Amino acid sequence: MDDRQRILETAARGQLPDSLSEVSGLSIEAVRELVEAGYLTATDTSGFDGIEYLDPRITITGREYLRVLQARSPEPPDSLILVLQKLRDIMVSVATGKRGIDDVNEEYRSLFANAGAGLEQMGIANPVSFTDLWDWYGRWSSGDLPSYDSRRRFLGALFNPLFEQIRARRLGHNVTHIVPTGWFKVDRQVDEIRRRLAESTTEEQFQAVGLLCREVLISLGQTVHDPTRHPILDGVDVSDTDAKRKLDAFIAAELASASNESVRRHAKAAYTLATDLQHRRTATFREAALCVEATCSTVNVIAIISGKRDPDR
Repeated sequence: MDDRQRILETAARGQLPDSLSEVSGLSIEAVRELVEAGYLTATDTSGFDGIEYLDPRITITGREYLRVLQARSPEPPDSLILVLQKLRDIMVSVATGKRGIDDVNEEYRSLFANAGAGLEQMGIANPVSFTDLWDWYGRWSSGDLPSYDSRRRFLGALFNPLFEQIRARRLGHNVTHIVPTGWFKVDRQVDEIRRRLAESTTEEQFQAVGLLCREVLISLGQTVHDPTRHPILDGVDVSDTDAKRKLDAFIAAELASASNESVRRHAKAAYTLATDLQHRRTATFREAALCVEATCSTVNVIAIISGKRDPDR
């Protein structure tokens, strides 16, 4: 039995300690992997003294993954995920002042090449666009990632869905995956709605997923709508949170063809799903999952229209 399965089985029995660290008797690296994959939820209180998680709990996704682990024979660790984890850890270390770029740049470039080859073999797009750590330095120092925590969260939004996709592909599953857009707030919120969906078990929590989906669409509208280029179609003065009208105007102006009407309906439907779920006192997992997928699909559509998915980017 590997460390991940042992930890998840302990969590499923409700027997994990309130604090997990390097002295807990469990593999803290395995704990970190499970938390970052969304299989455990916990408060990360890691610092210079080491890794520590408080109040760890298994999620719905974690229980599903545990059943998969229990149903198959033990397998060696996924080498591609290990390479990507090393890649991420190096990016964290240089962005938080723990290591110098020139000290690890050669190792980073080698890992980046290996990761790219592995992802290409699996038919998975590589969301990590930084071929060199100086490229990563240019990104984190551009102004919207001012703190160490914001840089860690950015990398979490970049790598965690990728780990999920690789694991699902290994198990023969196809998953709807959204490659980060580069719009930091939107990407962070998309990562959050997926995490919240995995953790939710009650009607109130599923309602909260609807609220967060609505916030994603509001942020998306605020990000892409330019009043000078995208006039509001019905001419009203829109509020800053009017996602429907802003996205409607953006799509109509940027996709000036007969197809824009169907795309506009798609975005409106996602917003309606989020609003309805937010107020549905009998909200269910399926309704919340549909809302999350519609929201992520809309983000992907807007990213495509914006040129974020063009091959030369």
